[in-house]
Amino acid sequence: FIVRVVAGDSIVIVNSGAQVHGCTGATGISAFHNVCRHRGTTLCTEPQGQLNGSMQCPYHAWTYGYDGTLVGAPHMDGTPHFRKADFPLKRVRCEVWDGFIWVNPSNDGPTLREQLADLPEKFAPWKIGDLRRGARLEYDIPANWKLILQNFSECLHCPNLHPVLNKLSHYLSGENEPLHPGYMGGRMDLSPGVETMSMDGARSCAYLPSLGPDEKRRVYYYAVFPNLLISAHPDYVMVHTLWPLACDRTKLVCEFLFHPSELAKPGFDTKGILDFWDMTNKQDWFVCELAQQGISSRGYTPGPYSNREELLYAFDQFIVERLKAAGDV
Repeated sequence: FIVRVVAGDSIVIVNSGAQVHGCTGATGISAFHNVCRHRGTTLCTEPQGQLNGSMQCPYHAWTYGYDGTLVGAPHMDGTPHFRKADFPLKRVRCEVWDGFIWVNPSNDGPTLREQLADLPEKFAPWKIGDLRRGARLEYDIPANWKLILQNFSECLHCPNLHPVLNKLSHYLSGENEPLHPGYMGGRMDLSPGVETMSMDGARSCAYLPSLGPDEKRRVYYYAVFPNLLISAHPDYVMVHTLWPLACDRTKLVCEFLFHPSELAKPGFDTKGILDFWDMTNKQDWFVCELAQQGISSRGYTPGPYSNREELLYAFDQFIVERLKAAGDV
């Protein structure tokens, strides 16, 4: 199981290995509010772990199956009209795309497929669902999550802030694709002689096997709303997930996905990739923190965007539309 806080609610995601009603795209994945139906106690208190066939409340030992059904309720046998079948865990809609599990606590809105539109086809050559995690970095950033997503979605800051990155992939080499309601992004070209994004621009592992000539010379950066950032490289995929902790604080988890055959090789080494991205990430978080400080000032009023910052404007409109739909604007 894994536990995540989504929009303030603790959600537990369980893999039973069997097809389960309420989740599309994968076998055995279920999501529930992480709340006991007895007196509201949090069920799973660790961020992840293994279950032994059931989930048991640490308070009064109400016990639930992987499908959320209440299978045990001590001391309730003499309670009038009580039926275990009436008290399953409250299910959360979940869907899966290429190994990414998406949950929707509101249980309404478009399906994941409707939101992603043709994005799965764009990323099909990477076969992300077949890749495995080879490394993980985690950051606690004193900035709003939207500032981080905006920073990810433009590279006009790259010559000034990321001199190493800009040598590997020139900041004007990219091209954004037409805007879509569920995601935004585009690609950047690798500089001549550069094989991938690493400290020296050299690959430490083979190209991902299904990529064509164009994919081997480019990096594709996409923000998938609301909190997934994908960077698809010729030899690995980097994924950021944003977890807001407060209006001015975000936990960011950065994971690096590799082909299983590369992970199995003796001497497999991610140092050049990790060192490069840890350096680049920290450069970004530094200016995101400064931006958070600045926009919190009474002296701040927004300035105009460059015509090369069209994705940022599009993201602003995405946020405004969501606020309007919620009745907050």
